[in-house]
Amino acid sequence: MTWFEQARAAEQSGDWDTAIALVSTHAECYSTDHYAHSNHLWHMALLAHAERLTELTDLACTDVHARRRLNRALRDRGMEAMLHERAEDDDRDALYTLIRLLCETDRTEQAGEMVTRTCCQNWGSDSLSVTGAH
Repeated sequence: MTWFEQARAAEQSGDWDTAIALVSTHAECYSTDHYAHSNHLWHMALLAHAERLTELTDLACTDVHARRRLNRALRDRGMEAMLHERAEDDDRDALYTLIRLLCETDRTEQAGEMVTRTCCQNWGSDSLSVTGAH
């Protein structure tokens, strides 16, 4: 059985430690080898499924794929407060993810307030100008 088959079997049985260990050794972010890059994305997905949010949070400091997967995991788990914190800490993907969640749950007014507050705080009032006029 190849490492790939072993990793898939471990994933399907919920043996996250084994799956993560097998996949991580074959994973590389932004590799020119598309298999290594694909394995990196798989690794991030496995961490989310295993609920290793602390590990994803650590990786998210330098890895855009970990950051996106973390934000999606927070959204899926209804952890709005953490998404809110990440958005206020200048994570634009967290802001986007939070805005989508608010809009999908009919809280568009709250979403608009969040955009206004976060954009003005983190990127200046010019960020709100769609037309470029001030």
